[in-house]
Parts: sequence; structure tokens; C-alpha cells
Amino acid sequence: MTSPQIVVIGTSSGGLEAMQVLLLGLGDRFPCPLVVAQHRGKEGGSGLRDYMQKSCRMPIEEPEDKSPIEPGRVYLAPGDYHLLVEKGHFALSTDAPVWYARPSINVLFESAADAYGETAIGVILSGANGDGARGLAAIKERGGTTIVEEPASAAYRVMPDAALAATAVDRVLPLAEIAPFLNSICQAGARSL
Repeated sequence: MTSPQIVVIGTSSGGLEAMQVLLLGLGDRFPCPLVVAQHRGKEGGSGLRDYMQKSCRMPIEEPEDKSPIEPGRVYLAPGDYHLLVEKGHFALSTDAPVWYARPSINVLFESAADAYGETAIGVILSGANGDGARGLAAIKERGGTTIVEEPASAAYRVMPDAALAATAVDRVLPLAEIAPFLNSICQAGARSL
């Protein structure tokens, strides 16, 4: 397996609780950047970021257009923007919502697949619609690693079920096992560099 360079995470309904569990399970020296598309309203402000920061030892920020992507950080898609990753930096878009959502999980994941290929890891958590399924399939098609929360452990299983129907994923894990798995594959990749 190629050393991971980026982890993209998608979630909507039930996602705040799922993200708390996942972030608490990651160490403060997690070697990859984590980029999160959480369906949210159009409002600005730092409330969601501040809420998530309480569960995370790594800094969480909402990137601006052309902000660099750095390891050991969590990036949260800003409200009412699609967040795209390009090699080494972010791009923001106000294109039309996808699955009624902006930020869209598909947009984030497809950009990660294009920019990072086999070094991307995609994670789908709890959610109540099919956003993210097509994007996770794109990551898989380009040789990246794909992880889906076990639908039975998800607060809302529609999003995990849609992802499982869209592609053959690498791992289906209960929520509590996702962070340990990410720690193991990303730490191993960092040691091999």
C-alpha cells in the first residue's frame, strides 16, 4: 500500500457525534491532514468548528481558497461552500449544491481522488442521504483506500448503505474501530517515508 497523504471524511445527520468519537480516537501527532465535509446550514461563524475542537487534540480550521494543506490538522468545509483539494492546497467553490448540500461530500471526495489518487483515504460516516457514494467510488477507482462506517453502528444508515451499494470498499468498520484503523495505516505510512 502506498503511504497515505490525505484523509477525507464525509457525514451529515448523526455526524457530529460520529466525528467526536473518531477525532477523540486519533492522536495529536496524526501524520495526515483530515478534511471533513459535514452537511451544514449556510450560516457562517465558527460554532461548528469550536464544537468539534472540544473533541480533538489537533487544530481544526475552516480553510480559505488557496490555503495550504498541512499534516496534523483537521480542515472543516466552510458553510455554503464546496471544499476541493488540489495537490498541496484547497479551493472553494460556490457551484450549485449537490444532493441539496453545499459543502458536498462528492465534490470533496472526487477532488481528492483526482489530486491524490492511491494516496487518498475516504471515510463515510452516518448520514441521511446518498451524498458521498459517487465520490467514494472515485477514490476506489483511483486506487485509494475506502472505509465505511458499519451501517448498524451509524445513527443514520442511508449514507453508509449508499456508499456500500456504489463500490466495493476496503473496510466496513464499527464507528469505534475507524480511528484505530486510520492510526495504524497512517502511522505505518509515515514510518515508511
